Order: sequence, then C-alpha cells, then structure tokens
Amino acid sequence: MSIKDARQRREEAKEMLAKGIDPGAVKQAVKAAVKAKETNSFEVIAREWFNKQVNTWKPTHSEKVIAALEKDVFPIIGGMSIKEITPPILLEALRRIEARGAIDTAHRVKQNCGCVFRYAIATGRAERDVAADLKGALPPTKSKHFAAITEPKAIGQLLRD
Repeated sequence: MSIKDARQRREEAKEMLAKGIDPGAVKQAVKAAVKAKETNSFEVIAREWFNKQVNTWKPTHSEKVIAALEKDVFPIIGGMSIKEITPPILLEALRRIEARGAIDTAHRVKQNCGCVFRYAIATGRAERDVAADLKGALPPTKSKHFAAITEPKAIGQLLRD
C-alpha cells in the first residue's frame, strides 16, 4: 500500500469516527458479508447438495449431474448468492442449453437446480425455489417412437423366451 492510499484511508477512518461510526466494525461487517456471499453461492450449495446425494446414485448418473452443472450452470450463476438468483437469470442458463438443441438436458438441469434450491431452503440459506417458477418455460421434449411387437403370436413367443 502506498503512503498516499494509507493517508486516504486514515482520513476516511477519521471521518467515520467523527460521525460516530466504528471503522473496525465496518471493516468486519464488510468482511462478514463477503464471506456470507461466498458460502451462500449457488455453486457452493450445489456441490454440498451433490455430495449428500452422490452415495445414493449410480456413478454414471452422478457424473452426468455434476458435469451438466459444471458445464452449463456454474459459469453463469455459480458465483451468485442463491438469494440473488431470479427465475429470468436461471432461465438464461437453461436457454443456453436449449440453444444447442439439448432440450432434455435443459429439463434435467432445471430439475437438479430445483433440488439445489430446495436443499438451500432446508438449510436456511434460501427462501424459495425459483426453478419451480419456470414450469412451462422450456419447450417439451420430442418423444420418439420405438419398435414394438404387434402380433399376438410373436408376443407369446417373446414371453416364452
């Protein structure tokens, strides 16, 4: 820190004292606010939720869940406090997934984000699930038709096999 900066900070501290404000308390409050924002960020809470769930899932499923969050959600809203996230902000992240044609992935990511928000509510770090407000915001997935046996004799043979 330069001498000029130190003098400026000293003058600011003197002004705060003249107004009856404790500069040390202000500094601690700012530090506490930064720490609270870091511990209540979406990414921190999502990773905490993921670590609670990972033991109940198959390894392939858990890899897909965390990969989708890391690739599509954390870069956009990962650093934000969970209380600052609004439905339009979350929808922006989902629209990016949708833009590349992965509509099913967008629906799954929305579902996982909803789980993260509900976990944050349960731990007292959020007040509501903003993912629930996005119901109907994404286009429905296109269903594909699969081959099926339609002859009764062939169905009987399948059951016997």
